[in-house]
Amino acid sequence: MKPREIAVAAAIVAAVSVFPATPWGERAAGLSLDAGFAVRHAVFGPARGPEASNVVVIAVDEETHRTPPFGGLPQALWTREIAPVLNAVLDAEAKIVAFDLIFPTSVERLVPGFEREFLRALRAGAREGRVLLGKVQHQTQPIAPFQGQSFAVGHAENIRAVNLLADRDDAIRRVPLFLEAEVAGGAVRRETAFALEIASRFAGAPAVENDGRVLFAGKPLGGVRDNAMPIDFVGGGRDVPVFSLADLRACAEKDDAAFFKRHFSGKAVLIGVVLDVEDRKITSKRFVTGPEGAGAAPRCALEPRADLVKAGFVREAVPGVLIHAAAIENFLRGHGLRELAPVERALAALPGVGLAAAAALALPAGFAAAALAALAAAWTAVATLALQNAVVLPWLDGLVAAALAAALTMGWRFAVSDKDKRFLRQSFALYLAPAVVDKLVESDKPPQLGGEEREISVLFSDVAGFTGLSEGLTPAELVSTMNVYLSAMTEIVEAHGGFVDKYIGDAIVAVFGAPLDDPAHASNAVAAALECQAKLAALNADPARPFRGKTLGARIGVNTGRALVGNIGSARRFNYTVMGDTVNLASRLEGANKYFGSAIMVADATRGAAGESGFVWRELDRTKVKGRAAPVGIHEPLPAARADAAGPYAEALAKYRARDFDGAAAILRANAARDPAAASLLARVEDLRAAPPGPDWAAITALEGK
Repeated sequence: MKPREIAVAAAIVAAVSVFPATPWGERAAGLSLDAGFAVRHAVFGPARGPEASNVVVIAVDEETHRTPPFGGLPQALWTREIAPVLNAVLDAEAKIVAFDLIFPTSVERLVPGFEREFLRALRAGAREGRVLLGKVQHQTQPIAPFQGQSFAVGHAENIRAVNLLADRDDAIRRVPLFLEAEVAGGAVRRETAFALEIASRFAGAPAVENDGRVLFAGKPLGGVRDNAMPIDFVGGGRDVPVFSLADLRACAEKDDAAFFKRHFSGKAVLIGVVLDVEDRKITSKRFVTGPEGAGAAPRCALEPRADLVKAGFVREAVPGVLIHAAAIENFLRGHGLRELAPVERALAALPGVGLAAAAALALPAGFAAAALAALAAAWTAVATLALQNAVVLPWLDGLVAAALAAALTMGWRFAVSDKDKRFLRQSFALYLAPAVVDKLVESDKPPQLGGEEREISVLFSDVAGFTGLSEGLTPAELVSTMNVYLSAMTEIVEAHGGFVDKYIGDAIVAVFGAPLDDPAHASNAVAAALECQAKLAALNADPARPFRGKTLGARIGVNTGRALVGNIGSARRFNYTVMGDTVNLASRLEGANKYFGSAIMVADATRGAAGESGFVWRELDRTKVKGRAAPVGIHEPLPAARADAAGPYAEALAKYRARDFDGAAAILRANAARDPAAASLLARVEDLRAAPPGPDWAAITALEGK
């Protein structure tokens, strides 16, 4: 990567990383918390069931509205029916009973004594600090309980605001800790909010503000920021037992004190509305609310009604009283979530954003997409584990920032950074080896003259009898035929790690071991030669007649050694090619095939470098080719189908070199009909039988032609 690319990517990362700290990021953070609860619940399940809850709810539910004495009765007249339930719960030694249910009017003024039992129960509980009424705080006058009820509980000391805090998307994710209320004389009183006051009374210690911190039961509350604490919804559909008020009214009427003792002793009891439409709110629990009716508590007197709840029906919104219940549990168990400040969210997202931009800058599109998917999975795992440990990381907003950084980086790379590379690749792809083009693109420099000496293997291939092939074909037909042949051979060369240096008419010059290092270049060249011959045989036998009824043969020579490799030519026009004696000898070996009856001829150096490598070898002879003074050993790799030809030929070659021409001829005559190389050696042996050589004969065949 160039400095400019790194600088641009860094600028994108710096700009995008602030996304979690923006208003859009805050909205995404809310949805991130909601989805995070769902993922955590799917991975870890609910932290506890309803039976472990410190809080229970008495619900004014659909059953209550449809069951006497509540059914058909105006709600202002319900207080007298609630009184027996309140007394039974207090007698069962509940730690506190709190009303998330407000009765702002009463018939007490019209019918004196109507609420006497209810007011007495309120007063008795309030004197012990075990009854708390709710109010809704507005900017001017609150919606407060009826004056008689307020008087019974001691006015403001036992009344708290049930207000909750809504985010910009109207979802409830936090509970307030303290609220300010106007009291007599216009003074402002700062008092604990509903849920925190209930938890404080349950714990027997008031919550206090101290130097910017909130102390609860003598310890700082975790996760407090801006006078609010995020609610950690740790349960599933319902993590709080919910009792129907109608059933408890019947239970109190039959005086089942044991039931109340069993289920309400030592509990914080909330009385509130749990209806289909009233007082329901979207929370960060929206994706794990569960079916309606889940978490219903044991029954006391009435049979449950199956006609009130549709089986499996799930709502995103939950009743407000259950939100307070979850918040109280958080206070009591110290489960307050720690949310990061905007700057902290941006810093937490920075590593992921940086990695996403780096992947988009450095990797091909497919690999970059895979890297981003892996990054998203890893970040999801980290965020889920953090949430399990009460820390809220910018999960979705971090992923959005990472995706945005990757998209911007990829867009800039496509439009600017890769433009020159695409031009180079398009310009040279048809003229240079793929590996050369890749090296050229990565260097980000134009090609220059120059080369290096390195060990390579060179393959020369030529069509046998090309002149005869061209007879009877029009130029267009000849070009079409040769394109089929050359395309098939080129694919094989490239599949074995080589590249085609050039086409010389019907001939192919291929190089193995350059421009990229390949320790197995010799064996790859030999394997390519064998596969080229096999492919040519298959094309000749193809019923589709790709060679227009002609049968093509090819001769291949392979040599290994040091050669000059690089951009060779003039400053205005050059090729990436190879030069040197190694190349020349490969060309001579290709032509020598016709003298030795072989299809593939390999020099000693290639035979030694390739090793066995699964090949079947036979030595053909030693020869002096035109232009070289030193003889060279020549070998032929045989296809598996002709492996049985290696043994007899080797035996005949040994007798030939030992001057046992009669013995060699006897072996060769038995194989000459089916082995062209044996027939060629037999012809040389017969010449020597007819004119025996002198004592200085070295068993080297000299070739005068190419």
